[in-house]
Order: sequence, then C-alpha cells, then structure tokens
Amino acid sequence: MIESLFSMQNKICVVTGGSRGLGAFMAQGFLEAGAKRVYITARKAEACITAAKELSQYGECIAIPSDIATSEGLQTLVTELMSREQHIDVLVNNAGTGWGAPFGQFPEKGWDKTMDINAKSPFFLTQALAPLLKKNATADNTSSIINIGSIAGIVGNALDNFSYAISKTAIHQLTRVLSTELASDHIRVNAIAPGRFYSKMTEFLSNDQAAFDAELQSIPMRRWGEASDIAGVAIMLSSKAGAFITGQIIPVDGGTSVIN
Repeated sequence: MIESLFSMQNKICVVTGGSRGLGAFMAQGFLEAGAKRVYITARKAEACITAAKELSQYGECIAIPSDIATSEGLQTLVTELMSREQHIDVLVNNAGTGWGAPFGQFPEKGWDKTMDINAKSPFFLTQALAPLLKKNATADNTSSIINIGSIAGIVGNALDNFSYAISKTAIHQLTRVLSTELASDHIRVNAIAPGRFYSKMTEFLSNDQAAFDAELQSIPMRRWGEASDIAGVAIMLSSKAGAFITGQIIPVDGGTSVIN
C-alpha cells in the first residue's frame, strides 16, 4: 500500500505557469512520480517549449503556450486540451504575477493585472476544465485541483505587494468554496501557500546577500524552500495519499506563517 500511496501512475496533469519556478518543480515531481503525461502552459512560447523539452527527460511533457490572463488565451488552452484528452486528473493553477509599489503610489493597472491573473483566471480555467476533471473521477479515484496561494494571503504584512496579497487571500477562499461545490463530482480542491522559494519573482532578494540573510531570520527553519519541498506536497495532494483532503490551505513556508 505504501508504495502506491504517492504514485502518479496513469495520471494526466495540467500545470499553468509550468515553464519555470514552482510550476516546473511540480511538473517534474509529477513526472518522476510516474504521471502518464504533464501539460505545461506559459505566456512566453519559446520558454514554454524549451521547458517542456527539458522536463521530457523525466516523462512525457507537452507545451501549450498561451496567455491565460486573457479569455482568448484561456480558450486556446482549453480547446487544445479537449482535442488531445478525454479526461484530466490534476489541474494546478500556478500561473501568477505580482506588482510592488508604495501604498500612496500603487496604480490601478497593478491591482487589475494581479487580480486578473491570480484570482480571476484560476476560476474560469477551473470552470472550463471541470468536464475533463469529472470524466474519470470516482469516489475511489478522485481528481485534484491545486491552487497556488501564498503566505502573503495569510500574514498581515503585504510588503508593498497589496494586490498580490489580496489576490492570494482570494484564491484561498476560492479553494474552500470550490471544494464544496465540486465534492459531489469527486474533485478535491486544495491550495498550497508557499513561503520563500527560489524563483524569478524572488531573485531580487536572493541576489542581495544582506537582504537574504535578514530574510532568513524571519523563517524558523532558517532556509528557503527547494524544489522537492513544493513537489512533495503537490504529489501528496494529487495522489491516493491525499484522497481524504479537500478545502485545505497548506502553508509550505518553513514555519514563517506561524510566527507572523
């Protein structure tokens, strides 16, 4: 039983924002755990295709470049998936963005862009892909949706990323609401709330040694997250190991949210 608990064998997965950072970490984890096929999508076509080629050393990975922040781009992804698959087992709503500016200068366009990508797009993509997620789901073989939130949506310090923090609080609540909405269809919905991980969004901090050292002091485990940290939780939530878990927001932050 233990060997099969965390198996992703025969599962078809979709990871948005899968060309780098957390998305690529999770896509690789799914493939290494035995996923049948993983689709990744990203706005930049060349980066998406390159990432899929690199991930293909671990299993079958297919790039579908599209900008899901727009209704046209979202429909492109949905249409392509429906033309290729009769069902999917796992959807990871990972694509996201941020916008930093002081309170007095924070622009409306920064608010709208962040909310659209981080909160609006996951809802409508989930809505559009729900038929594929339902198709093969049973009480003994549930489908899984993982929304990527953030501890910024839990703690009270926005660090000038006002719309980002609010959008992540929104995706946490969307997770709870959808978990009850989709439970009867045998679809589980959970969120991962990462703390600090090495990614494009955080390189401004990891490249500043003094700021990086100061940041570590706010993390009880005194380190940033690594690829296996996020991949492990995503695999658990997508496999038999997480079969009785839904509607939960799981911080993966080295304890940061506990003390802030």
